Amino acid sequence: MGQNKISLTIDGKEVQATPGQTILEVARDNGIFIPTLCQLAKTTNVGACRVCMVDVTGARTLVASCCMPVGPNMVVKTDTPAVRAAQKLVVELLWSSGDHNCLTCEQNGNCELQNLVYWLGIEKPRFEITPPGYGIETTNSMIQRDMNKCILCGRCVRACNEIQVNEVLDFSMRSYRAKVGPAFDRDYIDSECFFCGECVDSCPVGALTFKQARFQGRPWELKKVRTTCTYCGVGCQMDLNVHGGKIIKVTGNREYGQPNEGSLCVKGRFGMDFVNSPDRLKTPLIRKDGELKEATWDEAYSYIAEKLSAIKKANGPDSIAGFSSARATNEENYLFQKFMRAVIGTNNVDHCARL
Repeated sequence: MGQNKISLTIDGKEVQATPGQTILEVARDNGIFIPTLCQLAKTTNVGACRVCMVDVTGARTLVASCCMPVGPNMVVKTDTPAVRAAQKLVVELLWSSGDHNCLTCEQNGNCELQNLVYWLGIEKPRFEITPPGYGIETTNSMIQRDMNKCILCGRCVRACNEIQVNEVLDFSMRSYRAKVGPAFDRDYIDSECFFCGECVDSCPVGALTFKQARFQGRPWELKKVRTTCTYCGVGCQMDLNVHGGKIIKVTGNREYGQPNEGSLCVKGRFGMDFVNSPDRLKTPLIRKDGELKEATWDEAYSYIAEKLSAIKKANGPDSIAGFSSARATNEENYLFQKFMRAVIGTNNVDHCARL
């Protein structure tokens, strides 16, 4: 038997919920918008940013909808003067406590704080803007870290600790000196970071960005192309962010889900520069008179078949060995070993992932 449903009212609309759901979850299930900054799917709800505040009849104060479980006959209002005033105060404080210069920020157009400022209609914060003055970390070739833009939402911490379980990031310091990073305030390159990039994907602002994508294309210029990672046989799904025929960066695809649920490893996330490498071979090469010369695919296939047949006839099938690649799919590797065993007639098959 299914669980008993709970009836409650959100913005005058009677809705049904499952016991244990939060107000935010029920609102989203019913197409009711409640803004968030710290909430990250598949991680602990912490109620850190206080942007998702709502009015619950009978409650002593406004409550964080991402953490508040629903109850029978609960009456929730998401759009009252008190709610909007609280949300504006939070957003203004976040804006004024960092260096949120949208002109040069890589997240311009894809920044959740920027979107909230616009949605709430805030012309400028009522507080003086006082960036903390941290240096920008550019010590590695993959992730640029600008803690002046960090809003302390903790999404990168939970992505690192709860999704990837690398446990590299955490909060340090207190009050206005609070910041996020590896132990002992190290740079990423000197820490235990695996450079999976989960923290970059989870960051709602421009605190963590893809270094190789800097000044290569604004978010609205990038075309996302879903594809399968070429590095191993897992088949991770990812989005190539393409601009001008060039891969600018790689982001996880959470909508498709399987098999990686949006997560990627360091190779899948940052190892796609080979695609546009000027050294990449685009046509087969056949050595003629001691010199490699371009050939057609038909010429290459005929050459391979001729040479393999001659070697097999002269020395037997076990004189031939096949070495497959982790860059191919499981299906392609299966066909390769089948070709070696059924066509060539040898069990001399190996794979680079075993090394």
